[in-house]
Amino acid sequence: MSLDFTTWSCPLPLRDYPNVVIGHGGGGKLTAELIHHLFAPAFGDEALRQLGDAAVLALDGVRLAISTDSFVVRPLFFPGGSIGELAVNGTVNDLAMMGARPLYLTAGFIVEEGLPLSQLGAIVERMAAAARAAGVRVVAGDTKVVDKGHGDGVFINTTGVGLIPNGVRIGPDRARPGDCVLINGFIGDHGMAIMSVREGLQFETTIASDTAPLHDLVAAMLDVAPGAIHALRDPTRGGLAAALNEIAVASQVGIQIDERALPVHPDVQAACDLLGMDPIYVANEGKLVAFVAEEAAEAVLARMRAHPLGQGAAMIGRVVAQPAGLVTARTAIGGTRVIPMPLGEQLPRIC
Repeated sequence: MSLDFTTWSCPLPLRDYPNVVIGHGGGGKLTAELIHHLFAPAFGDEALRQLGDAAVLALDGVRLAISTDSFVVRPLFFPGGSIGELAVNGTVNDLAMMGARPLYLTAGFIVEEGLPLSQLGAIVERMAAAARAAGVRVVAGDTKVVDKGHGDGVFINTTGVGLIPNGVRIGPDRARPGDCVLINGFIGDHGMAIMSVREGLQFETTIASDTAPLHDLVAAMLDVAPGAIHALRDPTRGGLAAALNEIAVASQVGIQIDERALPVHPDVQAACDLLGMDPIYVANEGKLVAFVAEEAAEAVLARMRAHPLGQGAAMIGRVVAQPAGLVTARTAIGGTRVIPMPLGEQLPRIC
């Protein structure tokens, strides 16, 4: 099929970019354009058009969640993790955001000629340890080597398969007015851990990535109120701002948050201030944002706080009917500001 670029009507359409730019991989508006105007029309699959963190497929009465992700983080090792842990946890979390129990992973490695085998071995060992900790099996894989100067060490792709329990219905289009917006802890840790290494920033304590598998936390939340959890998102590229905007658009609701309720470590806030960044746009790798029916929100929040990965959980806002598709924040001084979808990415090569 052919695609007619001249009919596109986005605020910053792809036709204004004759070549790919780094922002097309940033999880913001430019990524959304690629998906909505290039990939989705070309492939034309209904499961793909769901635009969840994972596709949901029915097979002989069983619902499977399937997700694929590629990891190009730089540097390969950083405080709190490496590309190996990200390659496991990132895909496991995409499955978890549909309520699925992750079961299997595949792993594809694109390795640059000249990478020390000791580094590749360390990455693979960390990846294997992360898979064991998450309770998933790596059952297939592939390895390719590219010329020196064409791969930046190693890139990893993982595809995950998980099983969705009966009665669980979670999706980006299911948030409803009245829902409470919950998050399981401090935001911005992963992005600032990467930047602290890249920029040589020194703080009183080391900022470490929050990379972690979230499916056990999600299972604990579902135990409390399976039907009350309407939508889940892990705020990776584009941070919390991108995740909230994606849900607002998919569900055609408004989302109002309270900036004073956002949990941010002081060192992360200091790093953001130094670099001129807003932590709401900074990537996370061990956080989820949940949209929960009001009557069950306190119980779900209590269960989150009882879990090791949810001790810093907070209620940060609510879903409203209007303005549909818009995220707003009440500021610390009592004003209101719009939280727009990021155009590209403040921090490229973050995951």
